[in-house]
Amino acid sequence: MESVALEKIPQANQGRLTVKDYMQLIKPSLSIMVVFSSVICYLLAPNVVYDLKMMVLLFLGGMLVTGSANAINQVVEKDTDALMKRTGKRPVAAGRMSVTQGWTFAVITGASGLFILGCFFNWTSALLAAFSLFLYAFVYTPLKKVHAVAVLAGAFPGALPCLIGWVAGTGTLSPYEYIVANGKEYTNAGGWVLFGLQFLWQFPHFWAIAWIAFKDYSAAGFRLLPAGQGPNKYTALQTVIYAFLLFPVGLLPYFVGLSGITSLVIVLLANIFLTVQCLRLYRQLDVKAARRVMFGSYIYLPVVLLALLMDKVTM
Repeated sequence: MESVALEKIPQANQGRLTVKDYMQLIKPSLSIMVVFSSVICYLLAPNVVYDLKMMVLLFLGGMLVTGSANAINQVVEKDTDALMKRTGKRPVAAGRMSVTQGWTFAVITGASGLFILGCFFNWTSALLAAFSLFLYAFVYTPLKKVHAVAVLAGAFPGALPCLIGWVAGTGTLSPYEYIVANGKEYTNAGGWVLFGLQFLWQFPHFWAIAWIAFKDYSAAGFRLLPAGQGPNKYTALQTVIYAFLLFPVGLLPYFVGLSGITSLVIVLLANIFLTVQCLRLYRQLDVKAARRVMFGSYIYLPVVLLALLMDKVTM
């Protein structure tokens, strides 16, 4: 009976769509955070100078591709979204938007975003963005109900915006190539270093969210914590391990010549801050400590990326 009711809801409420519904489909707060990292990493490329037009185009292209991935996610998960308090009012889950409308929006926004990246930057970055969209929408999304390895799968499209931004600036993925800027050669490995930073950052960030929303996720059938039995010491230990792994990776921007000593100090301090929050979760094992990890991770990423940009070697 419940599945029948869920199928009938979209037909009953069609025709009431608003701009707010489409904004919900894009998940603007999440999308802006993702695109922010892409734009910063674009600006970190040695051969890139500040150009407002190009920054806006990259932001727009990134928002459209990311919005498309989020729209597909909501279409695919409409039934499970309807079971959770925090997602039950989303347009497809609540029935204000049909599945067909959701798919149409996703295709149009995704194609538009890829076109902008390909035409104004390069097709390597566009293909990378298409690959990221595919991983998020068609690998990570369905895997969430199967196994906690979904978090690992989702960490790749979650970190690819850094590489997309870098490649949009350099035009190449190879870490072995060199980029000429201001008469000097710089390694192209910087994009992969930035990818590594954001890749590792996601684990304590996402597991903190999954800890806080464990009941909601469990009710929807999502298996996202590393310990199958729920939030416990093992899960907290995993956040600590990944926070520690950020230390050696955090040194790399300095050693590959991406940024200077000032940002190195700031990154190390940010790593200490995040690690302390994760250790507190390991000791306390409660939602309050998990919330500190979550908010700490929200602070960590922009601080680190902006510090690297302000201390960019080729500026």
